[in-house]
Amino acid sequence: MIDVRNLSKSYRVHKRAPGLGAALRSVLRRKYEVVQAVEDLSFQIAEGERVGFLGPNGAGKTTTLKVLAGLLHPTSGSVRVGSYVPHERDPRFLQLITLVMGQKQQLLWDLPPSETYAMNRAIYDIPRAQADETVRKLVELLEIGDLVDKPTRQLSLGERMKCELVAALLHRPRVLFLDEPTIGLDVSMQAKMRDFIRDYNERFGAAVLLTSHYMDDVVALCPRVVVIDHGHLIYDGNLQELARRVRPDKRMTLRLSRLVDRADLEKLGTVVSADAAQVVLSVPHARLSAVVQSALSALPIVDLTIEEAPLEEVMRELFGAREKEAREASRAHG
Repeated sequence: MIDVRNLSKSYRVHKRAPGLGAALRSVLRRKYEVVQAVEDLSFQIAEGERVGFLGPNGAGKTTTLKVLAGLLHPTSGSVRVGSYVPHERDPRFLQLITLVMGQKQQLLWDLPPSETYAMNRAIYDIPRAQADETVRKLVELLEIGDLVDKPTRQLSLGERMKCELVAALLHRPRVLFLDEPTIGLDVSMQAKMRDFIRDYNERFGAAVLLTSHYMDDVVALCPRVVVIDHGHLIYDGNLQELARRVRPDKRMTLRLSRLVDRADLEKLGTVVSADAAQVVLSVPHARLSAVVQSALSALPIVDLTIEEAPLEEVMRELFGAREKEAREASRAHG
């Protein structure tokens, strides 16, 4: 459904020193530098897949989404969504996709969302009966009821984002590009939004490409992740495999009936955190079985859980290691 091959996107950026003199000189002679946002990026996404698109700020995620949505032309390489070339903006391509950006909205501020839905129905030339049925289903799934008839300015951020999704999905797209769709929402609203995205994906077989700095979004929705850094692909595969590769240790959480000496805990593994009620240990995978047996026999355990390391830590360690490598390479060439 999405086919990206050797995509590169660069920008020619005007650079000048601060101050009035530099501003005047730049009128006659401008200095430019080329900024490479995305470089030689390739990946494919099948129909019905939910894929997380991860990377630090400035990695090229939003640029890639804009190329996929046809808002930007690639500098080189090829991109296809369905059978279409995005930047050609074929009307059938626009019917196929939607782009939801958490920091931007299409709802009309002083009018109710229902007016935006009517406008989109006309733009996409959707039969009225089909549009009304789609709005009814989406409103029911998102539990927004009468909110669609209130002026947008009277809605909370979470309510606006829900209404925004209805507008974005009115034409029943089969490819969803979601850029920070839960930004600014509280924990409860984030969970509801994730449930809705998963339900839409499963009902309509839509391909989903999701960027988010909330790792809970990625863990809940995306079995597969594509990770980029400085415009380069650095990982494409199973999310759990990435976690195991970067942080092979397991995270063991123990709830205790009384305080335990820290020295006894350190015999089992690396102490991540500890208080009177709960201890979190980092334990090598190879020693996990032995550590569990020792803990159960030696400690006053009320409850025990074993998980992979939190994705936030995995990503922080992954990008931190790459930043360190980049600094060392720069010093070696310097």
